[in-house]
Formats: sequence, structure tokens, C-alpha cells
Amino acid sequence: MSARQEILEFMRSRTYRPMTFEELVQEFGLARKDREPFAQLLAELEKDGAIVKTRKDRYGIPERMNLVLGVLQGHRKGFAFLLPEDPEQPDIYVGMENMNGAMHRDRVIVRRLKGSRGEKEEGEVIRILERANEKVVGRLDIVRNIGFVVPDDPRVYYDVFLPPNGIKDARQGDKVIVKIEKWPEGRRNPEGRLIQVLGGEEEPGVDIESLIYRLGLPRGFSRKVQEESQKISGKIAKDIREKRLDLTDRLIFTIDGEEAKDFDDAVSLELIGNGQARLGIHIADVAHYVREGTELDREARDRGTSIYLVDRVIPMLPEKISNEVCSLQPHEERLTLSLLLDMDLDTGEVIDYNFEESIIESKYRLTYTEVNKALENGESLWEDEELFKTLRRMEHLAHVRRKKKAERGSIDFDFPEPYLELDENGYPLDIHRRERGTGEILIEEFMVLSNEVIAEHFYWRELPFIYRIHERPDLGDIKDLNQFLHNFGFHIKEEDGAIKPRDIQAVLEKIKGREEQRLIETVVLRSMKQARYHWVNMGHFGLASENYTHFTSPIRRYPDLIVHRVLKEVMLQGSLHPNRIGQLEEILPDITRHSSDMERRAMEGERESRDMKMVEYMEKKVGEEFDGIISSVMAFGFFVELENLVEGLVHVSTLTDDYYHFLEKEYALQGERTKRLFRLGDRVRIRVDQVNRMQGEIDFTLIRD
Repeated sequence: MSARQEILEFMRSRTYRPMTFEELVQEFGLARKDREPFAQLLAELEKDGAIVKTRKDRYGIPERMNLVLGVLQGHRKGFAFLLPEDPEQPDIYVGMENMNGAMHRDRVIVRRLKGSRGEKEEGEVIRILERANEKVVGRLDIVRNIGFVVPDDPRVYYDVFLPPNGIKDARQGDKVIVKIEKWPEGRRNPEGRLIQVLGGEEEPGVDIESLIYRLGLPRGFSRKVQEESQKISGKIAKDIREKRLDLTDRLIFTIDGEEAKDFDDAVSLELIGNGQARLGIHIADVAHYVREGTELDREARDRGTSIYLVDRVIPMLPEKISNEVCSLQPHEERLTLSLLLDMDLDTGEVIDYNFEESIIESKYRLTYTEVNKALENGESLWEDEELFKTLRRMEHLAHVRRKKKAERGSIDFDFPEPYLELDENGYPLDIHRRERGTGEILIEEFMVLSNEVIAEHFYWRELPFIYRIHERPDLGDIKDLNQFLHNFGFHIKEEDGAIKPRDIQAVLEKIKGREEQRLIETVVLRSMKQARYHWVNMGHFGLASENYTHFTSPIRRYPDLIVHRVLKEVMLQGSLHPNRIGQLEEILPDITRHSSDMERRAMEGERESRDMKMVEYMEKKVGEEFDGIISSVMAFGFFVELENLVEGLVHVSTLTDDYYHFLEKEYALQGERTKRLFRLGDRVRIRVDQVNRMQGEIDFTLIRD
């Protein structure tokens, strides 16, 4: 056990009472030479928020002192919610008067207050551990030579003051970046220093650049990282080749989207007799090149994931690694980790499996579009007949696996995603619905299977590992969901205070094709928790899987890279050395927490960049009429989603035929006199009334029946 863990375990014991530094030194029996390192360790633990030092100079852990550690989720009106780092803890409301200078996304310690707001606990920020907004991106407003930067993110609700001599050459309306020099205090706004002008709001590319800076997304790689990556050669040395299983003569290929550049997974399928086939899942061996403790590794760990914005990719690893050395390009030999699964073609059961360090040569780079066309039409698009036969067998096996997954209760949401077509300046030309076809389902089923096999393998070996978990919904959320479902004659069963995923999937099956399908699917999805990474296996509720991990994308996800490293160590050594087990037990909690945080940041960036361009696209549609579906209902109106997946607001003030009241549990607005209902999932016809690109808002007007 490390010194850090020993201190925390000691303070977590029931008999512990907050102690001074001298009392702790005496308790641990430290020599004089150990006092300074011990003091430094306490300071580090305090900085991390793992322990708290009281006003009387006594140390304790937050959970024993009515304190909660977490990140603030701000609101444009000035209040916030603390999102605790402990997922078992409920969110805590923090009023404007209790923010004490903290801002959106700051990592803080909050003291629980005796009062409450309805069902939400209330708290006060007592310490700011980590500032998240040292730099703010926003629009510059100039009033009498004094500048105010209005943040792009409305959750950072303070305008940042610039002194008269701080505007420099910036112009009214420019998008700028300011560094905060003085944090907000009382009624005083933060004061900043102008460090960069991004350009005018309307200039091409400024919108996405502003988003990147606002969310703190990574940009280029450092010189050290680039130099390290350039030293890596894709040439396979003789000694490496001799140690690996040579699969270069096998029919192995990739299936990805047209725009993909980093190919980290390839597949194969060979008949082996007795109604069985050997399914090969071949994943780029990134761990061979990105070694633990290197600059490349530190950078990948910090980034956590690649980020796919609407007009660019911000990769986790430099292009030399992600698009060249590790990418499974056709007709190029590549190092891979192969999971070889012997499977019964009729039942989809895994008979046996094996892991291999391998070398492959992808024979084809296939796209989802062409695979879907070939399989759906039953005609080969390629001269290689064996390729088409293999795809047909894969289609059959994926269908069997999918059916098997459904039988155990896996929940299947199939919400469409938008794909934006942009010109060379980033202007949106068109928006398409990205449909999930046979090719996408085929790859999805094989990747899910490999993730389950590897997670189960490590679970039974009781070794430190990273799991992809999805916890059960809170019973309170299910109670609310059942109240809603009761209106449609449905109910999700509870057994011994718990629910099963198959009971949720059963409801989704019953509503397919019905008018209320979209409505119910949306409400069910909102009742679910978000999947995340964890060092303890808690199962994956949505997939109805007891063991799940992420193994298939080490080029773009750091947890996958860790899974590869641990797997390779076990393959080569038979197990893990006790020292390595201790090291992993210490670092995996931080890695999983950070990776989950970076995943959420990436998802936010991807969603916002897409929404930004969708708003821009709709500027030229003002005055046009469209059919849509009500996608969300609030007290102030309802949002309507069009066929192209663009959303806009019908404000309640535009509904002039009656006074409308919000029915929260029914997800509806109801007319006071007419009793007319506008419910989630209802079809309506609207006109595009107004588009405000700067605010990211689209206003619709309802067209009367």
C-alpha cells in the first residue's frame, strides 16, 4: 500500500478524529527526516481534495465532515449544481449567494447546508480546488473605451471587464480570448487581459476555433511529442516478426465510414468445420509503439480520446501514429492484437477463444455504404467472390448474435444522427440523416462481443482492469417513468427493488411503429444513467452484460490502450507481478475518472460544433415551412425536430389561441380553455421564424391545422 493510500485508509477509519500535523506525525511514528516529505504529501492530498484542512489546522476527509467534492455545472441565471465525483452522491444546488467566486466547471468543495430546495440538497462553496476558466472566449463589447467580454458559454454568467488600455487593436464584436487576472468577488466582475483576437464573428472558421478554445480542447502536439512520434518506424523488425502469429495471407479487411482515416479494427471469418467458424477481431497494436511513461503516453492520457468535430478531428495521438504507423491501411503490414473466436454458426455461441500478438495485411478497405448495398441487394460489388461469401456469413453470424443479445434483454435505441456536408470554408451545404445499416450493425455486434469476452476473461482472473460500466437507473427515475408509461398502458416491472433491462426492452418492442414510439423512447432514454469507465466491474445495464470493457479503439481512446497493455503483459508473463498489480490499483481510479471526464468533454464539443453548423444552415431557411416532431416540452414552450434533425423552439408566447400550462409529468403543454395538448412526440407543422447564429437559437412558429 502506498503512503497516500495508507493516510486515506487511516482517516477513513471509524475511530479517526481530525488531527493536527503534529498529532499525525506522532501517530505514524515519523522520524525528523520524514516530516517534510509527509507535509508535502498532505499538501498534495489537500490540493487534490482528497483531504481537507480545517480552520483549526486539523486534517480530515470530506465525506466525514459534511463536505462534498465535485465539479460545478453552472446556469446562465447565476446558480449552479455540484456534480459530485462520487456518483452515488446526489447533485447539490448552489445558489448565487453561495458561489463565493466559483464559476462553471470549477472543481470545488461544497458544504451541505441545513436548508433545501424541494428534493435537491443545497450547499455552499467553501474551497475552489481547480479553476476551469482561466481563459474565457467571448464577444467583445466596447463602451467608452472600456471593454466587456461576453462569454460564449452562457453558464459563465460573468462578463469579463477589460481596462481602457486593455482593448488594444480589437474591434467591437470581435471574438477574443481573455486571461482572467482577478476572479469574481462579491458583486465585482472578473477582470481580464486580452491575449488573442480570433477574428470577426462572421469570418469563416472563427466559430469552431472559438468553440475549441471555450471548451479547452487540445490543439496541436508539443514539439517533444511530435519528435517522439517521428522516431517511430512502421517497419517490422525481424525479431518482432518471429514472435508474432503471421496472418498476412488471410482474408482480412476493414469496414468504416467514407470519411474515416484511422482504421483501428479489421475483421476476418474462416470456416473450420463442424458448423463452426473462426471470427477474427484484429485491433491495431498501439501499445507496441506508445510505451508507458513516454511523452506520447502522457499526452494520450491527458487527452483521453480523439474528438470528432463537425469539420475536423482532434486526435488523441499524432497523425504519424493514428493515420500511418498504427492505421490498418489496405495492403500494408501492421502489428495487431488479434482475438480469435471459434463460434457455432447456428447458435452464435463462443466455443473457444485465444489472444494473439499478430501481423496482418488488410486486403480491402470497405465502406459501410458499399457493404450495405451489396448485402441488402444480395449482389457482390467486388470481383473477389470469397469476399462477398465472407460478408454474407458475417451478416448471418451478426444476426444470430444480435438476436441472442436481444433475448438476454439488451436495450436497443436507434436514434438517427445528422451528417453535415460542408464546403471548403466550413459553410454547411446540406444535412443528411446518418442511418445504421447492415454493415454498421455487423461491426457493432463483433466489437461488442470482443469487449465482453475480454472483460469476462479479466474479471474471472481478478486482476486490475478497466471496465466500461452502465449502472441501473435510480428507482426514483423508474417510478417517474412508470407514472408516464401508465398513460399508454405500459409498466416496467420491479423485482426486489430492482429492474431488469429486458423489461425496458419489452416496452420498446411493444411501441415500435406506434405514434408514441418517439415520445416513449425519448423519455426512457432520459431515465437512464450515462455509461462511464471504472476500475470495478459493475456490469453494463443497457447491454444486459455482466462484463464489458473497451478494447477495439486504442488509436482514439486511452482506456482501450490501457486494456491492451494489461492484456499483453498477461499474455507474455502469464499473470501480473504483485508490484504491477499494486501500481495499477493505484493509477486506474484516476485514469478511469479522467477518461470519463474527457469523454464527456469530447461529446459536448462534438454536439456543440454540429449544432452550431445546423443553426448556420437554417439561416437560409427563414420563412420556409416544415413538418416536425415535438422533441422536448418546457414551461416556456416546446422544441420541434425536423426531418433533417434540426431543432427549433416554438415559444409559448406564440401560441395565441389560449393560455397554455406546463404538465411536467405528462411532458405536455395544455390549453386552459381548449384543453389542446402539445405532447412530446406529436407531429406538427412549423415555419422558420428567426435564426440567431450568435446565440445558437432557432425560433419556429406553429402553423395552425
